[in-house]
Amino acid sequence: MRIETYGQQIDVTPALRDYVETRLARLQRHYDRPLDVRAQLSVEKPDHCAKATVSVAGRTLHADAVGKDMYAAIDLLADKLDRLLKDHHKKQIDRHRGESALRNGGLG
Repeated sequence: MRIETYGQQIDVTPALRDYVETRLARLQRHYDRPLDVRAQLSVEKPDHCAKATVSVAGRTLHADAVGKDMYAAIDLLADKLDRLLKDHHKKQIDRHRGESALRNGGLG
């Protein structure tokens, strides 16, 4: 998994970079293939913003989060990306399995 972290008019400290990498590392559990993640950290007073773009098998997923401090925004962002990837992975599995009577609630 490749994570690129950059700041929009702020300096990204090594502590912030490490925190982003550890929080977003859990996204890899949804896919066997490597993910490309671009995370942007910015401050829009009084809030701190974290935005990310994830490239997954021909799709691009976006999420953003706002928090009172940067660490809270990164936590919210990680949760949103986790939910997005889980939903995307579920849609791919459903598409590959096709429709069946059991999946639609019928008995056969």
